[in-house]
Amino acid sequence: MDSILEEQRLKSELSHLREKQLLSDIGDYARTDSPVMREVMERIVTVAPTRTTVLLIGETGTGKGVASKLIHLLSNRAKKPFISVHCGAIPDTLLESELFGHEKGAFTGAIRRKIGKFQLAHGGTIFLDELSTLSASAQIKLLQVLQEKTFSMVGGDVDISVDVRIVGASNSDLNEICEKGTFRRDLYYRLSVFPIEMPPLRDRIEDIPLLIDSFLKALNREYEKNITGVDEEVLEALKHYSWPGNIRELENVIERAYILEKSNTLSWSGFPMEIVTFRPVQPGTGSGSRPTLADVRLRAVEQAEALYLQEILSLSSGRIDRSASMAGVTARQLYNLMAKYGIRKEKFKGQSN
Repeated sequence: MDSILEEQRLKSELSHLREKQLLSDIGDYARTDSPVMREVMERIVTVAPTRTTVLLIGETGTGKGVASKLIHLLSNRAKKPFISVHCGAIPDTLLESELFGHEKGAFTGAIRRKIGKFQLAHGGTIFLDELSTLSASAQIKLLQVLQEKTFSMVGGDVDISVDVRIVGASNSDLNEICEKGTFRRDLYYRLSVFPIEMPPLRDRIEDIPLLIDSFLKALNREYEKNITGVDEEVLEALKHYSWPGNIRELENVIERAYILEKSNTLSWSGFPMEIVTFRPVQPGTGSGSRPTLADVRLRAVEQAEALYLQEILSLSSGRIDRSASMAGVTARQLYNLMAKYGIRKEKFKGQSN
């Protein structure tokens, strides 16, 4: 009875979230047929209304960023800012300034005072991804925020009070990094008050159909096509693949197959060879169900062609004349190729590098 009530409470919370129409991808993420993922969702629902610091642990691509947004949206801070910082993507020399801000003249190039992410997140939630990459000095400042709820800007000597809920994430074992002496153990203890382990996709294959459905809905809106599902044989192969890149890899694979697909169901034609190798052999057919060398060559050419078209359209911000010139074809030929792969020039406007 308790488990039934708990499941009803979880559904009620998630239903309320969807009714608020906050970030459709979060609502889709909350759908799960996986027992291990249901446990994760229950922990998220339990901790979200509190002020507790949360540490999300898991491989790259397992959905830690989406989980952090869900924690924020299910908290009483939902109407306040949600700030996400990928610590590993910011150089050490700039990370402290990015997180805590800096005073004018704090360092060469600091021509004006800058407000940091912690101040921008005041009253809300800050998500710190790749915590293991934090420098020693940044770790000290973060520890001060956790202990004292204050920090000082780079080049400043005034303590600034801040009310921020911290959700951290790491794809590395922080405890192991502490053993090596490159991460402060006192900071680790502060961050890991409520750890949540995000399962890899290979441990929640029951959710692959739900995730694909979510991706297809989003792609249909973006490309104005109507692909509604995946061939059953393809789906079986997707369930047997190990997905080292997890949900992110699945999303990328589905998008590529979507672009190449000409029918309303995803078939083998758009999937990479590492997926095709998991294609089941039908009884009594030997290896006959596997693609021929000609099939493989054609598929490789089509995949390369579609990706090349997207690249040149991105470089030219969707300008057909310039893209055609880069490809060495006429504008009419380019339009025909775009129609073949369901590529629309509008997607690439303003994307020039």
